[in-house]
Amino acid sequence: MIAKVEPPVNMGQISRATVPLNVSLAVVAELDDLTVGGLINGCGIAKSSHIYGLFADTVVAYEVVLADGRVVRAKDNEFSELFYAIPWSQGTLGLLVSAEIKLIPIKEYMRLTYTPVKGSLKDLAQGYIDSFAPKDGDQDNPEKVPDFVEGMIYNPSEGVMMTGRYASKEEAKKKGNVINSCGWWFKPWFYQHAQTTLERGEFVEYIPTREYYHRHTRSLYLLGPPRPNWEGKLIIPLGDQAWFRFLLGWLMPPKVSLLKATQGEAIRNYYHENHVIQDMLVPLYKVGDALEWVHREMEVYPLWLCPHRLFRLPVKTMIYPEPGFEQHKRQGDTSYAQMFTDVGVYYAPGPILRGEVFDGAEAVRKLEKWLIENHGFQPQYTVSELNEKDFWRMFDASLYEKARRKYGAIGTFTSVYYKSKKGRKSEKEVAEAEKEQAEVETPDAEVE
Repeated sequence: MIAKVEPPVNMGQISRATVPLNVSLAVVAELDDLTVGGLINGCGIAKSSHIYGLFADTVVAYEVVLADGRVVRAKDNEFSELFYAIPWSQGTLGLLVSAEIKLIPIKEYMRLTYTPVKGSLKDLAQGYIDSFAPKDGDQDNPEKVPDFVEGMIYNPSEGVMMTGRYASKEEAKKKGNVINSCGWWFKPWFYQHAQTTLERGEFVEYIPTREYYHRHTRSLYLLGPPRPNWEGKLIIPLGDQAWFRFLLGWLMPPKVSLLKATQGEAIRNYYHENHVIQDMLVPLYKVGDALEWVHREMEVYPLWLCPHRLFRLPVKTMIYPEPGFEQHKRQGDTSYAQMFTDVGVYYAPGPILRGEVFDGAEAVRKLEKWLIENHGFQPQYTVSELNEKDFWRMFDASLYEKARRKYGAIGTFTSVYYKSKKGRKSEKEVAEAEKEQAEVETPDAEVE
């Protein structure tokens, strides 16, 4: 039950090969074009991460070309430090050439339950937590914990929580059950389909498993890093209309790589100032605080919620649980992992939609400050305003810098800070910074 995969292979290719065999990766990121290499070196999260952790947590071994040309197999062996340092390193420790990833048995359909939640933002956060985290702390009980979890916050007082369990073909096709093949080009975009729960009330339907995995692909946002999203409506305003879906929906979505290649710097800078493309990884018990902060500072809706475990590992990696988290016995936590949540913030802020002034760079700085103060993390593909000192206040440098020195990455590969630094810098400025970084030996980063 292990898949050996090269980094450029994407989620769509893997699910196309595995799902007919009734097996799958334990964590399947939503969009077809997301690649194994990107999900390992960056932040890979999916609706099953509350059980299996982030994508990199499901990898059992990496094959890596080091700076001196050696090819090594890093796992829990003599290269264990490299194994634990690779996630979030953005390819700055070596060249990843393959990964061995866990597979799990699955069934043909997903039984998906849509539940409306109404009230204050704190009420919505608690409804989200209650949808997958038993109050008695029995987080490892499959009878109490669903296979898949996802939350959508549509406005400050309404949200929809979705929980899924694998179901057999025989169960799905029983009389009276509703099957929704949501992958067809003419179907409503998934986030809009889920929004009907607010009027319909709670309901259950069955979705073919592979179509469920990639349910957000057609409405992905078209500029910036690929994430499950609804920004297609901003780029193609008519894209969610029934006539467009029926006549031209088969064209959706365009390839992200093509859009990135044809995206000018002016468009990138415009998005940075007038748009929000951020993920906030926060401890589960702080989700309500995060929702209130986003509403107060950015006023972006809808918001995407996806829980994930952050395991306590033998070494302290770049991202890590709060020290002593297990003593508090909070909802969702276990003795070996703290439950976090990705709060996905992707859309035009309320002030921009109303024609008011909005300082995108300052909003990102405030977001990063809030994350540092609340033991949160910002995935490195997002636009960042962090300086190097604050970057290493958010992330832990100890294991990463040790691996950089031990495996000769300094002077060959730029540091992860410069590799991921974007913000308002131009491509030329980033390239110059990387060149300067490669010419001098990186000093030890400050460790909090």
